[in-house]
Amino acid sequence: MYNSIFIDEFYQKEKNEDLIILDVREVDEFQSGHIPSAQNMPLSLLGSTFTQLKKDTLYYIICHSGGRSANACNFLSQKGFNVINVMGGMSSWKGALA
Repeated sequence: MYNSIFIDEFYQKEKNEDLIILDVREVDEFQSGHIPSAQNMPLSLLGSTFTQLKKDTLYYIICHSGGRSANACNFLSQKGFNVINVMGGMSSWKGALA
């Protein structure tokens, strides 16, 4: 089980806190614009890359609109990770892009 956060609340948190953000979009989507502090971990590779993550860390998972991030959250939470799905995703992001 995992929690979710709406993009507006996430935006406010991101402005005021140091969050660990995983962007699960594909590399080309990530390179087209992403939250500056986000790291890219494509959903298509998550089955082999999740071992790089730490179970004692809270991760905010984002994609384009919330579907892939929900899938990633489901997978990661089943593996014992503490994750929050960012609903609305990058399609609703109003902040700066890198």
